[in-house]
Amino acid sequence: MAQQGTLYIISSPSGAGKSSLLNALLTHHNAAGKMQLSVSHTTRATRPGEENGVHYHFVPVEEFKSLIERGDFLEWAEVFGNYYGTSRAAIEACLAQGIDVFLDIDWQGARQIRELMPTKSIFILPPSREELERRLIGRGQDSAEVIKGRMEKAIAEMVHYDEYDYVIINEDFELALFQLRAIIECQRLEMRQQQQAQQNLLQQLLAE
Repeated sequence: MAQQGTLYIISSPSGAGKSSLLNALLTHHNAAGKMQLSVSHTTRATRPGEENGVHYHFVPVEEFKSLIERGDFLEWAEVFGNYYGTSRAAIEACLAQGIDVFLDIDWQGARQIRELMPTKSIFILPPSREELERRLIGRGQDSAEVIKGRMEKAIAEMVHYDEYDYVIINEDFELALFQLRAIIECQRLEMRQQQQAQQNLLQQLLAE
């Protein structure tokens, strides 16, 4: 029996380093190809450097609403006037192949997913509000007004950290990455996972 993959929910306020951690994990620690970032559907415009089907599945609003009506999404939400959704079929196909899937969604989406299927959830926190604001300013992408709004939203999001299985404080990037990898390795050693992965060995060891 093939080892079932695990669905990981990863959430954090903007600027906490979630995307950088996931990128480092999947780029440098995925030699076996057993980890994959879920590619969401969205109605927002493509940004420079983004590819359809790689970063997002970019679809018109009418198509997105049709997918909602068909029940194709595990979860969906409207954020800043744009729709985002997670394909149920794509997630289930990866998990069946033993691939761990990472789902980058907020706490509201996380609640929806937990009601539908087993997950492990991780919340990434910044070391302080001051550091979070410094990181947002350092991006050089947003006005002071936008940053103020992001900080207010971040505080509202961080209140929900205790709904998650694991919490990582991203003060030192390499340590945070090590902790993220440790969570994944620990899950792969969980008894149910080992029963699937080591089925033949266990049968031999326990045979009468």
